[in-house]
Amino acid sequence: MTEQPASTLRSLADARNIGASIAQRLNEIGIFSLADLADRTPAAAYRALCERYPAQRFPVCYYLYSLQGALLDVHWNELPGEVKAELRKQAGR
Repeated sequence: MTEQPASTLRSLADARNIGASIAQRLNEIGIFSLADLADRTPAAAYRALCERYPAQRFPVCYYLYSLQGALLDVHWNELPGEVKAELRKQAGR
């Protein structure tokens, strides 16, 4: 059995970049832990949030980048430009 990185074992409430409102929205799309987020991928989670709330605008920095940063345990703004660009591409933004 392959062990997951320690960051994926933490709860959403303990994750960097994920506040109560983001955690609640992630729960609404079936993501309850960082392991769930890693399985689904930040881009897929972002797309699912946009689909669930079509009338709402989800800023990529506070959602897409934050989700990736939570998995890496870094502030979203510390993600390299190439990573941000790839995330936007994967999310269709």
